[in-house]
Amino acid sequence: MTTYRSLALRGVAAGGIAGVASALVQLLVTEIPIRAALAVEEARAPAGEEAGHSHGGGDELVGRGAQVVGGMLGVVIVGIAVGLVFATAYALSKRWFTGSTPFSRSFAFGAAVFGAVALLPWLKYPANPPAVGDPTTVNYRTALYLGVVVAGLVIVWAAGWLAEQLRAQSQPVRTTAVLLAVAAATAAVLLAFPAPPDTIPADMPVNVLWQFRLSSLAQLATLYVGIGVVFGLLIDPATRRAKAAEKAAVA
Repeated sequence: MTTYRSLALRGVAAGGIAGVASALVQLLVTEIPIRAALAVEEARAPAGEEAGHSHGGGDELVGRGAQVVGGMLGVVIVGIAVGLVFATAYALSKRWFTGSTPFSRSFAFGAAVFGAVALLPWLKYPANPPAVGDPTTVNYRTALYLGVVVAGLVIVWAAGWLAEQLRAQSQPVRTTAVLLAVAAATAAVLLAFPAPPDTIPADMPVNVLWQFRLSSLAQLATLYVGIGVVFGLLIDPATRRAKAAEKAAVA
C-alpha cells in the first residue's frame, strides 16, 4: 500500500525537478525579454530620477546577476512546496479519478492546477515585464489576480465534484458535461472580473511585451504540468508494485 509519506517524498522530488526545469526556462527564455524591458526602463532614467525612482546601475543594492540567481532559487523552493501540496491533493482526490492509471491521474491533476492558478489568471491579467505597471495599483492588481486564482481553484474543485456526481453516467456523457461546465464557469470568471487597471506604455515594444508574457506562461507550465508528469512517473511504478505485492500476499 502506498503511504502518505512515500507520496510526500515523491511530491517533494517532483517539485524539485520541475522547479529546476522552470528555473532554467526563466534563465534561458524569460530573462531575454526581462533584460529588454529593463533597457526600456533604463531609457526613462532622467524622468525616473526626478520622481525618485532611479534605476541606474550605481544605485542598485543587488546586482542583476544576484537577482537572477535568487529568482531561480526561489522558483526551485516554490516548486518543492507546490510538490508537497500536490502530493497531498493527489492523495485526497482519489475518488475523482476512479479507473485512471496513477500517471494519467497525476498528469490530469497537474494540468488542472496549471489551468486554475496560471492559465486562467494569465488570460485575464497576463504578466507584464518591468517598465509596465503603475506602482500605486500594485495592491489592487494583486487582489484581482489572487481573486481569479481562487475562482480557478473553485472551478477545479467543482469539476471534480460534478464528475463524481455523474459517476453513473457513461464516460463520454460525464466528460462532455464536465467540459461544458468548466467552459461556462471560465467564461463567467473572465467576464465578471474588471479589466486590467494599467495601460501599456507607448515606449514598450509589443514583441518584448508578448515575449515576456508567453515565456512567463511557459515557465509556469513547466512548473505545474512538470510536477504532474514527474510525480506520475515516480508514483506509477510504486503503485503497481504495491498492488502486485498485495495480490501476491492474498494468493
